[in-house]
Amino acid sequence: MKTSSDSPARESGAARPRALVLACGALAREIAALRSANDWRDVAVRYLAPELHNRPERIPDAVERVVRETAGQFDRIVVGYADCGTAGGLDDVIARLCSELGVEIERIPGVHCYEFYAGSEVFAALSDAEPGTFYLTDFLVRHFDRLVIRGLGIDRHPELYAMYFGNYRRVVYLGQKATAADRQAAEGIARRMNLAYEFHLTGYGGLGTSLAAALPAA
Repeated sequence: MKTSSDSPARESGAARPRALVLACGALAREIAALRSANDWRDVAVRYLAPELHNRPERIPDAVERVVRETAGQFDRIVVGYADCGTAGGLDDVIARLCSELGVEIERIPGVHCYEFYAGSEVFAALSDAEPGTFYLTDFLVRHFDRLVIRGLGIDRHPELYAMYFGNYRRVVYLGQKATAADRQAAEGIARRMNLAYEFHLTGYGGLGTSLAAALPAA
């Protein structure tokens, strides 16, 4: 699995980063903004392909590969995923690697990114009000066709549309830095899916506080 990093080049002799944030590529813009705002200079960041959204069973193995590649390079690794559909598989891998490699690894809490953006109470209320909710974030709005339509093969097999979305009743857009264009695009997605639409401006929600809590103290 290809990974990428937004870590800046360090001057010769500069101290190595103390922590690695290993995160979903769908969080790249938000984590970069938080890193800059909080001046996390001793934090390196590496991203896994956002297409793993469609294949969550592959997330634990992808995380394990990077942890093994980087073992011994950092004091702590923060996994920038919630459970994200791995049904506990990601936590199992983290626990095993902590024991086997003796490295400190912690993932940010939550069922998935929608929960830590909205906050647990708000997300629970949204889910209770309508279990058949399709959630969008800024990233998913901007990359809907690539990740959802083409990523799930709906462009090639339109009959899959009803299979994937037949049980949904509404779209809820949880916006981080939502622009007018983003909101217009999200409304278009809801119309395309023939679903009711709601917008909630969440900002970064609990993402920043969760990362800050998991990173080593300065």
